[in-house]
Amino acid sequence: MPPRGGSPIRSIKIAQLLKGKVHAVNITDGSRAVMRMCSLAMSKLLLENGIEPVMQISCRDRNKIALQSDILGANALGIKNILCITGDSVKAGDQLDAKPVHEFESVRLLRQIQAFNKGIDPTLGELADKKTFIFAGAAADPSCKNQRSLESRIRKKKEAGAQFIQTQMIMEKECLIEFCEKISNPLEIPVIAGVFLLKSYKNALFINKYVPGANIPDKILSRLKDAKEPLQEGIRIAAEQAHDFINIANGVHLMAVRTEHLIPEILEKADINLEY
Repeated sequence: MPPRGGSPIRSIKIAQLLKGKVHAVNITDGSRAVMRMCSLAMSKLLLENGIEPVMQISCRDRNKIALQSDILGANALGIKNILCITGDSVKAGDQLDAKPVHEFESVRLLRQIQAFNKGIDPTLGELADKKTFIFAGAAADPSCKNQRSLESRIRKKKEAGAQFIQTQMIMEKECLIEFCEKISNPLEIPVIAGVFLLKSYKNALFINKYVPGANIPDKILSRLKDAKEPLQEGIRIAAEQAHDFINIANGVHLMAVRTEHLIPEILEKADINLEY
């Protein structure tokens, strides 16, 4: 998560703790519609520090010209991984008077990257300075109740150029198994499964209430509520999930908001290393 300020020092220090322990670091773009440093700048700074970024681009805040510029800029800066997301509603944020744009949504953004990778200019026919080389990904929620709609959406994203899927937090492995067996595997698209570190019972209730798509089951809420050391219990839950998910999907995406320094401990308890 980029800083809410002009200095990247803390974010870089945290990312350096993960160097050699993870393949890449995901950089959010205005997550929950809250102002933070742009993902483009943060991604470049991590790249300069020897850490491969997965740069998110949200369609919420910029028109298509600005989005096109960011894609070309990322390519020029050596940022190759872009996760295309529609973006959380401004109603989830702390500046409710902000105006959402949404000229693109995730599928149209994927199509734009696919066109740039083929050297296509949106108006002139051919890019003047050759094609881009972006490895584009898309988001998905395997816990979605409407599996038919989910399958249709993932198919559209694959056809639009998505080369990997990064999921939202998953709390029950059965959802991931069904998603991989019935949707991602038949479409031959790799999946990075989302694991979210819950720090306490109160934190879990907050996530359930305010994070779009979150649905933390009662059995996990009970574990956190009854734990003498809730944070350690949250680490154990995340490690259990990561250990299970790595054998179901193609990888795991560990999310530990404001406690990223605990990710190495989760990896150790999950018995996951870069050999995966």
